[in-house]
Amino acid sequence: MGLNLIKLCVGCDTVEALVEWHDAHRAGQPWILHTRQTPKRAAELIDGGSVYRVFKGVVLCRQRILAIDTVGGGQDARCHIALDPEIVLTQPTPRRAFQGWRYLEAKDAPDDLATAGADGALPQALAGKLRELGAW
Repeated sequence: MGLNLIKLCVGCDTVEALVEWHDAHRAGQPWILHTRQTPKRAAELIDGGSVYRVFKGVVLCRQRILAIDTVGGGQDARCHIALDPEIVLTQPTPRRAFQGWRYLEAKDAPDDLATAGADGALPQALAGKLRELGAW
């Protein structure tokens, strides 16, 4: 996994809230992330990349990128990023606010909770607080 995207998740405070929103509004439909700009490095992103999501200043999860398509043309062009429905929890990692999305190199991406040796049983809020205090 060499190149990823990172994007703020606005309107949801937790990973669970994001899943609930998707189930309520897009049930039965694939996970599509809508953006204005199509990444110029799309081929690298499709080759094993993920979208890391920032909730209230903390990266909490990622979803693997399956496809990137530009829809429409001219000023009406938009980008649809198809995501794997499996959400992988990551180590809670602080991240400053930004607009849109950014590229995220694999070396800078937070580890998955399973990779870090955790079983995911720790609540995200507690894990985030422990990380903030430097205890985890």
